Amino acid sequence: MAESITPRSQDYSEWYVDIVLKAQLADYSPVKGTMVIRPRGYALWERMQSALDAMFKETGHQNAYFPLLIPESFLQKEAEHVEGFAPECAVVTHGGGEKLDEPLVIRPTSETIIWSMYKKWIQSYRDLPLLINQWANVLRWEKRTRLFLRTTEFLWQEGHTAHASAEEAREETLRMLEVYRRFAEEYMAIPVLTGAKSESEKFAGAIDTYAIEAMMQDRKALQAGTSHFLGQNFAKAFDVTFQSADGQLEHVWATSWGVSTRLIGALIMAHSDDNGLVVPPKLAPTQAVIVPIYKNDNKAEVLEYAARIRGELPDSIRCVFDDDENNSPGWKFAEWELVGVPVRIEIGPRDMEKGQAVLVRRDTGEKTTVAAREVASRVGALLEEIQASLFERAKAFRDENTHEIDDYEQMKTVLNGDGGFVIAPWDGDPAGEARIKEDTKATIRVLPFGNEDRASGKRCIVSGNPAKHIAVFARAY
Repeated sequence: MAESITPRSQDYSEWYVDIVLKAQLADYSPVKGTMVIRPRGYALWERMQSALDAMFKETGHQNAYFPLLIPESFLQKEAEHVEGFAPECAVVTHGGGEKLDEPLVIRPTSETIIWSMYKKWIQSYRDLPLLINQWANVLRWEKRTRLFLRTTEFLWQEGHTAHASAEEAREETLRMLEVYRRFAEEYMAIPVLTGAKSESEKFAGAIDTYAIEAMMQDRKALQAGTSHFLGQNFAKAFDVTFQSADGQLEHVWATSWGVSTRLIGALIMAHSDDNGLVVPPKLAPTQAVIVPIYKNDNKAEVLEYAARIRGELPDSIRCVFDDDENNSPGWKFAEWELVGVPVRIEIGPRDMEKGQAVLVRRDTGEKTTVAAREVASRVGALLEEIQASLFERAKAFRDENTHEIDDYEQMKTVLNGDGGFVIAPWDGDPAGEARIKEDTKATIRVLPFGNEDRASGKRCIVSGNPAKHIAVFARAY
């Protein structure tokens, strides 16, 4: 029940785990560091997957599937890639009771196995661009895990594309970053910053990495999606070439991009409260619940009246009719709040007599009495209002906790105190970036787009040297 959830103000981390477990989104599995995604959590993932998959296909991508097991030698072919992922790899050395001729890595990401196949599939410029996405699971041997946010095994999608030119590949990289931004803001109702990662934070094997970064209610950042311009690194490692229109043999240009079930963690931490989960209507598996309130002498009449209202709701509204006789209305109210259903429709004897119903918003708790004939239209409008309100509330919170600072001592005070996003000039020196991390545990989340000219004439917040970038710093998950 919701009353057993630890308040955010008391222990934010415990509050988060309580919601995941008590809303039955996921549970700990017998294998350390892994989780079982329960039906409610998986229903959320399915809603996310459905929306994203449609957006990918609108941009010309097709789904495929590649093997879970990757020859160890494949990872060795791209130096930065193997260095970045080697500590996280799980390796299979035996199969069928015998030692394998070559160890097989359980995929931490699929660039190497996919590019080994692209070598077979790409011969000419007519084969390009090759736009493929995969929905899959991956495994990274994490030492410190947290449900949804960082687990040894997780679900994700990974896009891998091949192009005839660097310009096309860069356009693809930024196009998919924009898809992620739209999804985060329009579906998850989470405002995000977009921009490039610093050299120390980029993907192993990438030329450039771009990300969307969100602020959680504890003012920490969460990287919600990444898109990578891989240049020709993997094409050269696997000798993937094509004959150009003028007959020249050239290496292709590559991108990769992905989001994972960590988005469920982002959704929880961005919107939920001490009563449980709060879900944006576009992603809610159940958008409205009807709870009839009756006694034995008026049960049949109330149920019939409530069922009639249910029948008038359009099929486009995902609605549950809760006529369970084993629990009281009060228990049901708390339970539906706990699992985050956006709108509750309460219908009792007085409502029946007056030809009305009571609508309750999950995000604010506000109650509105409406005529029965208006319930369908009002619920639809209310879902849109809640979706917009959640985004505006999250954006206001982020803006309130974003600070433009040019003094290093002040920066440390903010980041070591309440936290939030600190926007500051930076000279591009990794040593200064490392010093900030050591002093505050904060990292550069993005070098935000549209700020290139703002660094001109400014001094780096760490070194005092001329700044090259405007950077966003924060502690992060």
